[in-house]
Amino acid sequence: MTTQAAPHEPDSAPVRRVDQLLAHYAESHRHPANERIHVVAIPVIMLSIVGMLFALHPWAAYAFVAASLVYYALLRSPVFLGVMLLWTALLLAIVHALDASWVLPGSVALFVAGWIFQFIGHRIEGRKPSFFEDIQYLYVGPLFVADLGLRRLGIRA
Repeated sequence: MTTQAAPHEPDSAPVRRVDQLLAHYAESHRHPANERIHVVAIPVIMLSIVGMLFALHPWAAYAFVAASLVYYALLRSPVFLGVMLLWTALLLAIVHALDASWVLPGSVALFVAGWIFQFIGHRIEGRKPSFFEDIQYLYVGPLFVADLGLRRLGIRA
C-alpha cells in the first residue's frame, strides 16, 4: 500500500515582531475608555518627555528621539517608522515653538497629568500597564496609538 504525501501547504509568513508586541500590548488595552485615554495620554506623555529633556539640554531631547527612532527602525515596519518620524518632527516643532520659560513646568505638568490618566485607564481596564512586564512597552505605546489611527484610515502597517 502506498501512502500519498499531503499536498504542500505554502509556508505562512512569519509573525512580525511589531505585530507580536502590538498584540500583547492590546491585551491590556481592550476597554474602550482605556483605549481612548491612551490615545490622548500617550502623545501628551511623549510631548512632555521631549519637553523635559529639551529643557535639560536640546541635545538630550535629540538623543532620546534618535534612540527611539532606532528602536522603531529595528522593528522593520516602514509605515510605523514613517509615522514615528513625522510624530517626532511634530513633537520637536511644538517644543521649539513653546516659550522657553514654559517648557519645563508645562512638560512636568503634562507628564504628571498624562500618567494619572494612564493609571485611571488601567484601573478601568483592571489590568496593569504592559511596561510593568517589560520596559520596551513604553516604546510600543506610541505604536499602539499610531496603529489605531492607521487602522481607522484603512492602512495596515
